[in-house]
Amino acid sequence: MSSPSKLRSKRQTRCKRLLHKRLPITKWLPEYNSEKAVADLIAGITVGLTVIPQALAYATLAGLSPQDGLYSSFMGCFVYIVFGSCKDITLGPTALLALMTYQQIQGRNADYAVLLCFLSGVVQLVMGILHLGVLIDFISVPVTVGFTSATSVIIAVSQLKGLLGLQFKSGGFLDTVKKVITNIPNARIADSSLGISCIIILLVLRKVKDVKLPASQKGLKKALWILSTSRNAIVVVGCSLAAFFFEKYSTQPFKLTGEVKDGLPTFRVPPFSTELPDGRHVGFIEMCSDLGSSIFIVPVIAVLGNVAIAKAFASGDSVDATQELITLSLSNIFGAFAGAMPITGSFSRSAVNHASGVATQFGSVYTGILVLLALSLLTPYFYFIPKASLAAVVICAVVFMIEYEVVKPMWRSRRADLVPAFATFALCLSVGVELGILAGVAVNVILLLYPSARPQLEAEIVTNSSGFSYVLVTVGNSLYFPGVEYIRQYVERAAKKQGGCSMPVVIDCRYVLGADFTAAKGICALSSSLAARGQPLVLLAPRASVAAVFSGAGSNVVVVLTHAELDSTLHGLTGQIPLPIMTKEHTPPPNYDSLKQSDDDVTEIVIADEQNNVPLLYKNGTIKTVNNDT
Repeated sequence: MSSPSKLRSKRQTRCKRLLHKRLPITKWLPEYNSEKAVADLIAGITVGLTVIPQALAYATLAGLSPQDGLYSSFMGCFVYIVFGSCKDITLGPTALLALMTYQQIQGRNADYAVLLCFLSGVVQLVMGILHLGVLIDFISVPVTVGFTSATSVIIAVSQLKGLLGLQFKSGGFLDTVKKVITNIPNARIADSSLGISCIIILLVLRKVKDVKLPASQKGLKKALWILSTSRNAIVVVGCSLAAFFFEKYSTQPFKLTGEVKDGLPTFRVPPFSTELPDGRHVGFIEMCSDLGSSIFIVPVIAVLGNVAIAKAFASGDSVDATQELITLSLSNIFGAFAGAMPITGSFSRSAVNHASGVATQFGSVYTGILVLLALSLLTPYFYFIPKASLAAVVICAVVFMIEYEVVKPMWRSRRADLVPAFATFALCLSVGVELGILAGVAVNVILLLYPSARPQLEAEIVTNSSGFSYVLVTVGNSLYFPGVEYIRQYVERAAKKQGGCSMPVVIDCRYVLGADFTAAKGICALSSSLAARGQPLVLLAPRASVAAVFSGAGSNVVVVLTHAELDSTLHGLTGQIPLPIMTKEHTPPPNYDSLKQSDDDVTEIVIADEQNNVPLLYKNGTIKTVNNDT
């Protein structure tokens, strides 16, 4: 019996482990030092210079005011310090969630985006408390590839409007493509030139960091890396300066972002009712009805992306999906009080954070502070940011999310996986991202269930060491209700064609991992059908769990565990003593004329009823009664 001190020590260890798991700051903060602080400062500022122009661009993509993007960029930074489990992740607005937000606020107002942020956090919190992170596993890689690629195309096409200086309203991907083509003659030369130039500059700066330099030029390599990492801020600042001078000394040739509300956001309860542009009052229930399935899809997509990023930067360590769920939920819930739109982990900014050498989650503090400083001091200057430059930033961010390179290995590995990938891609483009991903998951589930409905089956005639022949049917999958009728038809056909309506039938269950009640009843009916024509059915070597299902269903099917037991069972079921094997493929009946009797060894031939076509041999003159009802 353990002493009270040992029990107390174990309890304290469990509590400490739980505390470190749910409040990771208690694990890394006691080990914090000046070296880590400097690394976090550099990484935090670098990420801040990346997030500010992206936040402005993503807010525009979501159909919101530019400052709403900044409102969404700081709360996650502060929450992740306390609850975050991966030092590299930075939370904030992303192109994907901005697109999904845009689809919910068309013809409405920004209150819908804030409410969606709050409800997403609530759903994520419930998922975290109930440990429902397993639901993410139902979204396979092919579905994710199709979804992210389709949304990247949708986002890039939606930004052509701002890139070319066009003015129109559209209601989806196909409608946007049609209207872009129709309005090409109306494209503004200045905006188009600026936008295309920005794209070229961003792509060139993106590759600058990959230039091979001698080991002696470490300073130049670091400078090129900083130049590449800060490319978004450089382009936006440069374009804003150009627009400012045009505004001051000449005619403004560009479409500008316009007035941006200055100062910090007003902290208030998320809007549970709102006034639409047409003056109609909308209550909470109607707002939820308008948001529809996005209340559940947006948080799931956010968690999927966040966990994927955490795994990418975990360096082989396990990722606590539940903790990431809780952290993301709190970030969205608290962010909604600051007027934020839904947020999640950003892969591009997390990569920048990692490459900057971030040491702990405290690097997010400096990113959050930089965003707050931008809101307090820089908002008047955001007026001069050309829309074409923001469109270029978005396009260059999403174009590399199109995962066309996985098609080739997927084709080589398993071509069936291309079906959900292309189905998700096509449906996201044609009917919308929400229905597209739901359809992709449905297609994936169908492909997952198909082997249960049409399991792999093989039938052959087996002659054992005792010379007894039977039909062996090997089932390559579990016995579940979708495949019961298929298995029945297959076994009956094999028993008739290969077994000649006379051989026993043995179903090899070694590869059967599970069974259900319907399958047990179906196999029982199959056994009765075969027994009616004199063919007993035996289940060979099922797992204990499978055998328990058949037993619990009241099935009368014979179950044997080993091949040795199978021989004796078949003998008992048929009442036959098999002859020795004469050939490998087939054991013919003996030639009765060749049987010679002698005084020492008298052999009598006892022929059973017609249903038993194998003669029974008894030696030394002993006659044994055959019970055909056995």
